[in-house]
Amino acid sequence: MFTNDRRQEERTGKYGSPRLQYLQELVSQFQNSTDEETKEKIAANLANFAYDPYNYKFLRQLNVLELFLDCMTEPNERLVEFGVGGICNSCVDLANAAIVTQNGGIPLTIQCLSSPVRNTVNYALGALYYLCNASNKEEILKPEVVDIINRYAAAEAVSVSFSNLAKAFLDKHVRASEA
Repeated sequence: MFTNDRRQEERTGKYGSPRLQYLQELVSQFQNSTDEETKEKIAANLANFAYDPYNYKFLRQLNVLELFLDCMTEPNERLVEFGVGGICNSCVDLANAAIVTQNGGIPLTIQCLSSPVRNTVNYALGALYYLCNASNKEEILKPEVVDIINRYAAAEAVSVSFSNLAKAFLDKHVRASEA
């Protein structure tokens, strides 16, 4: 459920932590942790906050989008999954999408299309759907990327979600430009 200031005040109560402070604590815990499992849990938690427009300004202020991108460069597949999941959840917002694009998020997201982790692929397809626009279409719509997405669109027997996301991407960004 999306949050607003009144609902947030009701949920946190008189003695609860304000959202910005809570998110800052999560970011600090992530940065100070050396335990992979702890980092995974925190990245997953942050990715869950990334779906709500109420949090977008806080995520930008705390550089959480950049943290998600850093997660996508890790060898730990769970961190990659939660990183691209956070990008997918937040990049529906144009300001967030611009930050992702300016910080090298497109090639990182494209790399996630080849992940062995299904959620990672789903998140990458969703993120590319929202990231692709007139200023970066050439970077995203390279023949090899469109080929991968076409293969996912045709793989309905393997994964309906891959197929549906890929078809939506192709309809919006490839087939629409061919018409």
